[in-house]
Amino acid sequence: MSSLTYSISDLARELDITTRAIRFYEEQGLLIPERRGLERIYSARDKVSLKLILRGKRIGFSLAECKELIELYDPASGNHKQLQTFMQKIAERRAQLEQQLLDIQQMQIELDTAEERCHVALSQTPKEQEVSV
Repeated sequence: MSSLTYSISDLARELDITTRAIRFYEEQGLLIPERRGLERIYSARDKVSLKLILRGKRIGFSLAECKELIELYDPASGNHKQLQTFMQKIAERRAQLEQQLLDIQQMQIELDTAEERCHVALSQTPKEQEVSV
């Protein structure tokens, strides 16, 4: 573990996030900085955790999933368990996105059908509309 430490403003600036977001992740138990009086001192591990949270958010992971991955962080073992779990979660997320894409495509077909029926109904006389609806 590196002896390098960061203040909350250092991390916010370096990772382009707000100090409020960092405090939120701390409240959620995702970061555990040391305290020196009122000052928070973040470790290199906290920085890695924060990067993992931000990456996880970008790809749609929940905070609970991010927390699970953070808890598996173990550089001494090469992070194999963490990486295997991460790959499993990526596969699950990919499958979820593929299903959502299929759902969206089906909805587009249904919208196209509804729109076409509206066009047909608008082109008919009122008497024809009574029969077709």
